[in-house]
Amino acid sequence: MGADFAWLLGAATREIVLFAAVGMLLGAIDDLAIDLIWLGRGGWRRLFVFSRHARAAMATLPPPDAPGAIAVFIPAWRESAVIGAMLRAALARFDHGDYRLYVGTYPNDPATAQAVTAIGDPRIRLVRGLRPGPTSKGECLNRLWRAMLADEQASGRAFKAIVLHDAEDVVHPMELRLYDRMIERFDLIQIPVLPLPALDRRLAARTIAATYADEFSEGHGRQLIVREALGAAMPSAGVGCAIRREMLARVAAATDDRPFPEDSLTEDYELGLRIAEHGGRGVFVSIPARAGIDPVAVRAHFPETFHTACRQKARWVTGIALAGWDRLRWRGGLAERWMRFRDRRAPLAALILACGYFGAVLDFGCWALGVDPHHAALLRPLLHANLVLLGWRLAQRVIIVERFYGPWAACLSVPRIVVANLIAIVSVWRAIAGYQPGRAAAWDKTEHFFPESLPCD
Repeated sequence: MGADFAWLLGAATREIVLFAAVGMLLGAIDDLAIDLIWLGRGGWRRLFVFSRHARAAMATLPPPDAPGAIAVFIPAWRESAVIGAMLRAALARFDHGDYRLYVGTYPNDPATAQAVTAIGDPRIRLVRGLRPGPTSKGECLNRLWRAMLADEQASGRAFKAIVLHDAEDVVHPMELRLYDRMIERFDLIQIPVLPLPALDRRLAARTIAATYADEFSEGHGRQLIVREALGAAMPSAGVGCAIRREMLARVAAATDDRPFPEDSLTEDYELGLRIAEHGGRGVFVSIPARAGIDPVAVRAHFPETFHTACRQKARWVTGIALAGWDRLRWRGGLAERWMRFRDRRAPLAALILACGYFGAVLDFGCWALGVDPHHAALLRPLLHANLVLLGWRLAQRVIIVERFYGPWAACLSVPRIVVANLIAIVSVWRAIAGYQPGRAAAWDKTEHFFPESLPCD
């Protein structure tokens, strides 16, 4: 082997590994700060709140002071395979006496409209669009908003809150009662979203679907709680969330009666931040129906193949990390800016991860070829620190996944991190390759599934 090649291989290995090690350490410290705040908040509540008051549950939650009507917005583009089952399940499960389901369809998607009208329930309001689909999800939601306003004018009675759901969601029976109570105190309510196990029982499909369960457990079991504790904006997940009607009207008044951004791929996330900018207060609510059981939450199937997972997450990266930087800028105080940085760090994190994996391959190649990469003296303590912080992070993930999915899923969440990292790297690459600032947002959705048997709540 030539001396020039050996020098080049060693130098490349040294620089890539050092870059990855420094980047991973900074990211791990960022995550550690979230963990410590979450643990500190939980400890404080156990010592000073739950020692004097029983933990809340739906069975003991007081009724709303002024019960009101709830509007549920369900945008639907090519959802004929799931929308009928979803609506029937919602009608059968919702434990609330005053609600209406607004379903938005398109003229070039008659199958979805037919599946909706076939149910024949007066609590369902079909809102047909004039423009062929797909437009954007925000445009469809704004159409539902205008239809709701027309119904309010005709009836002389205003809705109390607007709830967002997707056509594949399994709703919780008690969620509307929860919103009816909590919307009297907050402007945006977000409940947990719990991905369902894969319908395809093959190992690859089960693993990819389970990465969503791991990540939503972290996001909705820890990170949103920290955001709320710090006073940062509460982003909407687009499903399982309720918005106070007066607050949505305030946002609409400032946006030409279009409260949902029509040129955004992540209109739900952006709406949550806009509400905070208008002085609204958001909250994440994880409350069980009864003590000792799962929280009131939305459940749904997520992508089960590598391609569809990367496609969906590339859309999230584009809307939140790339377009979000352009559209929402860096507003707010220190906590808000920190959370926005965390939302937008996906491209940098993917680069660091890719360098980490590539550096490991190069390091192995150096060892196999007998090349000394002459790693800097700083690298060894960096690797040791990263190893300790990785162990901490894995332990925290196991703990949080176990809360929602049990011990077996929690243990498997550790090796699944490699799969999740590969999806993240490819998703960022797709997002950057396809990102065009200012381009109109098309509704690029993945295929949806509805469970054959509904989960027990």
